[in-house]
Amino acid sequence: MKEQEENARELTGCPLCGQVQTRARSRCQSCGQRLHPQRTPNLQYCWSLLLTGLIFYVPANLLPIMRTTQLGGTDYNTIASGVVVLWEHGSYLIAGIIFVASLLIPLAKFVVVSALALSQQREGLLSPRNATRLYRLTEFVGRWSMVDVFVVGFLAALIQMGNLMSIHPGPAALAFAAMVVATMLAANSLDPRVFWERGGALNAERA
Repeated sequence: MKEQEENARELTGCPLCGQVQTRARSRCQSCGQRLHPQRTPNLQYCWSLLLTGLIFYVPANLLPIMRTTQLGGTDYNTIASGVVVLWEHGSYLIAGIIFVASLLIPLAKFVVVSALALSQQREGLLSPRNATRLYRLTEFVGRWSMVDVFVVGFLAALIQMGNLMSIHPGPAALAFAAMVVATMLAANSLDPRVFWERGGALNAERA
C-alpha cells in the first residue's frame, strides 16, 4: 500500500490535456504543455480577487457603457438599458447574447468560483468530480465574458459620423473589463488537482 502511494506521488497530470505522467518530465508527452508542480491554493489571494471583481461589478452595471450621439442629441446607455434598446429594435439575438454574457455569466462566475474556493477551504463540500466540472465550466464561459466590451469597441470604431451619429465607450467599459480580469485571475489561482488529492485523502481517512 505504501509503495502504491509513493508511486502515485511520482505522477502528475498535465494542466492542459490531463495526461498522467511522471513528474520527472518537463513537458507533457502528449500535447507538449509545460508541466508544473501542483500549486498550493492561495485562498486569500482568490477571495481578494473575487472581492475586487465584485466591487467593479457595481459601476460596470450602474455607469453608462456607451454614449451615443445622434442628430446633435446624446444618449447614455448602461448594459441593461442597452439590452432593452436592442430588444425594442428587434435585435433579439444580440440582446439575448449580451444579457447572458454581460449580466448572467458574471454573477454565475462569482457564485461558482466562490463555491470552488469554499470547497478547497472546507473538505467534502463538493465531490472532486463536481468541483472539476464547475472549474471547467468557468474556463468555458470565461471566454465569452468580454462580449459586451467587444460590441461597444466594434460600434465605436465603425460608427463615427460626427454630430450625425457617433458612438463612444463609457466609463463602465473599463470597470467591466477590470471585473472580468479579476474573476479570471481568481479562477486561475485555483488548481483543480487539489480537489482530487483532498478528495482521495478524505476517502482514505473514512476508510
